[in-house]
Amino acid sequence: MKISVLKTGSTAFVWLIGTCMAFAQQPNIPLTDLSAFKEPGNSWSLVGDVTVDLNEVNSIKGTKGTGILLNISAPKKAGFDLTTIKEYGDMVLELDYLTAKGTNSGIYLQNNYEIQLEDSWTVKNPLSSNNGGVYERWDNDKPEGEKGYGGIAPRQNASKAPGLWQHIKIAFQAPKFDGSGKKIANARLLSVELNGVTIHENVELWGATRGGYGTERAMAPIRLQGDHGSIAFRNISITDLPAVAAQNFRRGGGGGDPIYVEAPINTMIRSFIDVVPGVRSVHAISVGGPQQTAYSYDLDNGTLLHGWHGGFLDATPMWDGRGNGTSRPMGSVTRFTKKPVLAIAKLANAEAALVSDTTGTGFRTKGYVLDDQDHPEFKYTIYGTKVTDAIKILENGQGLSREISFEQPAKDLYLLLAEVSDVNEVSKGLYVVDDKAYYLQFPNGEKPIVRDLNGKKQLIIPIGSKLNYSILF
Repeated sequence: MKISVLKTGSTAFVWLIGTCMAFAQQPNIPLTDLSAFKEPGNSWSLVGDVTVDLNEVNSIKGTKGTGILLNISAPKKAGFDLTTIKEYGDMVLELDYLTAKGTNSGIYLQNNYEIQLEDSWTVKNPLSSNNGGVYERWDNDKPEGEKGYGGIAPRQNASKAPGLWQHIKIAFQAPKFDGSGKKIANARLLSVELNGVTIHENVELWGATRGGYGTERAMAPIRLQGDHGSIAFRNISITDLPAVAAQNFRRGGGGGDPIYVEAPINTMIRSFIDVVPGVRSVHAISVGGPQQTAYSYDLDNGTLLHGWHGGFLDATPMWDGRGNGTSRPMGSVTRFTKKPVLAIAKLANAEAALVSDTTGTGFRTKGYVLDDQDHPEFKYTIYGTKVTDAIKILENGQGLSREISFEQPAKDLYLLLAEVSDVNEVSKGLYVVDDKAYYLQFPNGEKPIVRDLNGKKQLIIPIGSKLNYSILF
């Protein structure tokens, strides 16, 4: 017998995996080809990559290749739903999806229970009809006219921008039936994680959601909605979930109640920040606000660490019991670096190597000042030059704007923008980077210098006296 554990925001689910299920001998089932689906309509195709126009509703294009399922659906030519040939019961479904602007799609578990997939970028108070929501449900035991009742909104909006890959993980328990076919237990969503954030736990599904086929079964296909907008899928996998037992798991330093910090106004918290496992920034500050977008900044290097949408900070590890000094984002994190490294370097030319630390740079942090809207502007000196690094949360919550300025111009100072797997210019001044993880936007038309570094792409840009750009995610 195999034992697997799924840890979520407040619960650990233990799965005892045997061989009694129909697909137990296939622990990981990729669905990466149209041959895995019943009679796919002509709105679906297999492509190697996709691009989206952020400024145009429903604009998405594919390039020749394999590995990505692309559906193109328009008001005058609606697409088709895509239904698996194979049927499933208890399962864990994981996949990546990418929406066009304005897309409305969904995943129908067992052809009946819909999880919404929608362009919900910047929505502050998500509804059941928004991305990750459990759509309006039906109870067939109620009288006609009273069958419908409200869906369930996600706990927070963990959505990313159109044109960026998003990841969803669903632990699903199918309805149970006795020997006569009578339902004896409703279906359940044990957990749903969107972009690394738990948005649902232990949701009982009394009946099919609106758009479901209605008749509940122990085994049934998965259906991807294709008639309400263009969308792409990749890395679809399904694993067994034969039996589930829930048990509480401990959070924070002493296992007490979680300590959450919200940011209804512009809010700053100093703490340690774990950038990635095993890499910690020990002089970091996190900044959030009413836009429900936030970021963390490393004061020792002038480095923007990561940004996120959703709730502000979980301070449990820092303040529970003796604590360990760390806080962690509550929302869906987009990482801009894997380690706190010096943001600005003095280079003899655009091909010279960056320095590995602050030695010899004269780096000195000078803290920060607040502007007239209580946004911090970080101050430091480097190479004898005074620097102001002003990072603002965009008013619409789409991401961050950043302005780096020098007291005196310097021709040989460069900003390290990112080290990423790839970079592509999708429109003038707009670049999508790191396997479509986030956008870099240069309003004045500057072009980053792209350098190859150990199989990665290193993006640097000369600053001159001032540099403005935005990060959208």
